[in-house]
Amino acid sequence: MVDITTAPWGLLVLRLALGALFLAHGLRKLLVSKPAGVQGYFRSLGLPGWVGLLTMAAEILGGAALLLGVWPRYVALALTPMMVGTIVLVHGKNGFVFDNKGGGWEYSALWSVALVAVFLLGDGPFALCPSPKWF
Repeated sequence: MVDITTAPWGLLVLRLALGALFLAHGLRKLLVSKPAGVQGYFRSLGLPGWVGLLTMAAEILGGAALLLGVWPRYVALALTPMMVGTIVLVHGKNGFVFDNKGGGWEYSALWSVALVAVFLLGDGPFALCPSPKWF
């Protein structure tokens, strides 16, 4: 049974945590690795460099949108394929456990599941621009 009194607050905590983590990852790419370094890393994965820039922008903008509550459920859904992509392209070959050499895929899987949960559960309280009801 879902506790309808506290469930929205749990969703808010989840949304804020995901937003902060995405923002931190995107800003690390921008400020530490720098765009050129991000492009080089993505090229080393066999992807075009611009995919790295797109990923960095998605992490920063998506993280900010989740934190502020701007269409949060659809932002969460839009970020999910990116996290699944990290499993397929980066971490999947390293095994499940994240502390394996190169990082396993458990962390990315948890992010993916949490993003899907936000999509299914809704925006939570304090969304500045609630998601439209499309279905």
